[in-house]
Amino acid sequence: MFAAATKSFVKQVGDGGRLVPVPSLSEADKYQPLSLVVKKKRCFLFPRYKFTSTPFTLKDILLGDREISAGISSYQLLNYEDESDVSLYGRRGNHIVNDVGINVTGSDSIAVKASFGVVTKHEVEVSTLLKEITTRKINFDHSLIRQSRSSRKAVLCVVMESIRTTRQCSLSVHAGIRGEAMRFHFMDEQNPKGRDKAIVFPAHTTIAFSVFELFIYLDGAFDLCVTSVSKGGFEREETATFALLYRLRNILFERNRRVMDAISRSQLYLDDLFSDYYDKPLSMSDISLKEGTHIRVNLLNHNIPKGPCILCGMGNFKRETVYGCFQCSVDGQKYVRLHAVPCFDIWHKRMK
Repeated sequence: MFAAATKSFVKQVGDGGRLVPVPSLSEADKYQPLSLVVKKKRCFLFPRYKFTSTPFTLKDILLGDREISAGISSYQLLNYEDESDVSLYGRRGNHIVNDVGINVTGSDSIAVKASFGVVTKHEVEVSTLLKEITTRKINFDHSLIRQSRSSRKAVLCVVMESIRTTRQCSLSVHAGIRGEAMRFHFMDEQNPKGRDKAIVFPAHTTIAFSVFELFIYLDGAFDLCVTSVSKGGFEREETATFALLYRLRNILFERNRRVMDAISRSQLYLDDLFSDYYDKPLSMSDISLKEGTHIRVNLLNHNIPKGPCILCGMGNFKRETVYGCFQCSVDGQKYVRLHAVPCFDIWHKRMK
């Protein structure tokens, strides 16, 4: 009966599908803000999830004894009174009959009356909580963490808001025939045995709640999944390995991009340098043939191995040559390697 009433409340209030009805009156006090619940998918035939309460709060699974400083705000939500006529042949009617054990002999419908009165909403200050958890770690030795981690279907959730009654409330159920005036209080001689039942529960009873899923990393850090797009769970070894490979791939991609940019700039510089050389008049293009100028030599004849040209072989393209000049020196080296054409003449033009 209680579960049917809370489901009806959630269906009518809505809240974009975030609200979850409390399934049992005996567990209503376990769905308070910052309490932990376990979310588990029933099976592939049932798209909805099952939420199971736990005796723990978020603080219980964190390392350290520091309390969570995030506050809880409260305000009145609405005044809820509901009367509905439910067919015995529907799923909801069958659920109520099985839950309450009401006598439905000669009946085809059930009248349900829920009187919750003014209900209040209690919610955690999300921004404050998000700032605080950045410095907190999960205790993997906690029994709830160990059990949840061993199941790939279980997701830990934190209750972020709860909806509670403010006064003593009642639920009434009466079995009858559709079309009759459904009444909830009968004299004993007018009421067939077991056709009318009612329960009364105390004030401050939680009737609905909403949660944020937890995503827990291998190092103990965790995130609150504040949107429906992000999903909770535990980071797996294979997931961490894949994430590392993905980061390495991005690093290598960025490094290759920088290398190609450097090659491109180097190539543009050489193109400008060589085009400037070839655009000069022929009378100025070969300084090395003039009297008194430096002389091209084959460095192999002087037991000097082939190496990169000092002008065009210092970049990513290792352009090597066997020619050079003994009249020039760089960084204490008594010769420089230069391609015979055009690097030799370009180098000496720049030297002049």
